[in-house]
Amino acid sequence: MDLIIGQLLGFAMVLTRVSAFFLVLPVFGWQSIPVQVKAAITILVALFFSLTAPFAVGLPAAAGLGSGRDVSVLEAILLLSNEAIYGLSMGLIAASVFSAVKVCGQIAEQQMGLSMAEILDPLTGEMGQPLAMLMEMIFIILFLSANGHHLFLLTICRSYEAFPAGTIPTLPIMIGGIVQAGSTLLIAGLRLAAPMLAAFLLLMVVLGVIARIAPETEILFISLPLQVGLGLMLAAMFIPFVNGFVAEFADWMGKLLPL
Repeated sequence: MDLIIGQLLGFAMVLTRVSAFFLVLPVFGWQSIPVQVKAAITILVALFFSLTAPFAVGLPAAAGLGSGRDVSVLEAILLLSNEAIYGLSMGLIAASVFSAVKVCGQIAEQQMGLSMAEILDPLTGEMGQPLAMLMEMIFIILFLSANGHHLFLLTICRSYEAFPAGTIPTLPIMIGGIVQAGSTLLIAGLRLAAPMLAAFLLLMVVLGVIARIAPETEILFISLPLQVGLGLMLAAMFIPFVNGFVAEFADWMGKLLPL
């Protein structure tokens, strides 16, 4: 009976970590995916890792199931809480780095003067900018075509090698990874948008010179279509560089995740 309880507790811990990870994870955690599909994927992945994760050997003894005593309700809650915190931290780090392309699109739209143009994002169910969503969808297609979803499954696998179920992850490492992921989001977004910012700055300088040379020129009516046209042209030129960010995203995941 104790062995069955230990196996159920182990599966519950694996399910808690996987569920927390998928809850905030890009692609898997979006509202556009039906809840039934999310639940089925989570249970299947948790069932697989519950059969292969290191806890299958080490957890009963570590939790006291194999040493002649039972795990109390408080101990079980603490174990599940540790798994939930660890899964949420991994998902938050992945989501932060994943949003760099979207931040780049938002910066470009601000320079184009289209920051007030908002439409419903079908992926998250929130309001967003159309250009940013377009660039994000292109990045998603390239990411999935490069088997990027395998990277998320590999992340879970490596998490159980570093911190088997039932162990307490190092909190300073997790917090440092989340903070560094936030800074990486801003740095990567600005770096991707740097050519666009330079082009718009050059455009503003040219318009300023024209305004001084020909004061009667309606700069406002000229600048708006020029900004939109330049932004769309730069966005089309930027798309090939998104493919390179897929490999960079995998590198950041390996550096920032507490594994």
